[in-house]
Amino acid sequence: MRIPAWSEDELVLAGALVVRHGWRELRTGDLEVQRLSELLRSLPLHEPHARTMPSFRSADSVSRKTSDFATNHPNYTGRATRCGRPTLLMIQAFVTREAEMLQAAQAIEDGIGSGELHLLPAQPDEVDETGASAIEGRLLVRRALARERNPRLRAQKIKHIRRQGAALRCEVCEFSFSDTYGELGEDYIEVHHLTPLHISGAGETRLDDLACLCANCHRMCHRARPGETWRTPAALRELMRKPNNETNGH
Repeated sequence: MRIPAWSEDELVLAGALVVRHGWRELRTGDLEVQRLSELLRSLPLHEPHARTMPSFRSADSVSRKTSDFATNHPNYTGRATRCGRPTLLMIQAFVTREAEMLQAAQAIEDGIGSGELHLLPAQPDEVDETGASAIEGRLLVRRALARERNPRLRAQKIKHIRRQGAALRCEVCEFSFSDTYGELGEDYIEVHHLTPLHISGAGETRLDDLACLCANCHRMCHRARPGETWRTPAALRELMRKPNNETNGH
């Protein structure tokens, strides 16, 4: 069996290690490399039999990955190692939004350390139909989806909107389930976190942190594209306007 390719989560953690050391390569004997190797081998991402392979995310492989990050940095003047596009995209993410990516890495480390991410069941939409997940990591998407599907949280959000006298519509496309499906669609909507949980924090979710979306817009907010970060409802609305604006301009 071949060693599985590095996932986004693993690349986030490796990239954070390199950034914390000033974009330097780290060697196999480095204690932090060995600690990261142990952490990667424990992530609930790959099949159990893959994690039993001696070379799977060994200290040697982690050291080589730090070389990929360090030598492919835009300011590196020496010869770069050869690495795949996912690693190059992750390097770009750390270069352009270092603080946010370090927060993502810390959230993964904290979630594994507390046992939370081990206990969360896999979510159907954490990986899209292409096999990709958000660049911040599949485990963070899994945690967000698990919280968004909490029936109690969704019920509280709907109740809050009703108290304000507002219609229950998608905040992106304004679709109404009740208008379309009648009684069957009454009080139905999905909720989405406006801000990634690794930025907003792991505490209690506030109702103001949630947006109401139809199923289509919710999926589009979570759909991964290479190098992209979390997609907000506002960003999705802007994306939907672009084709219309271009059409109107002709």
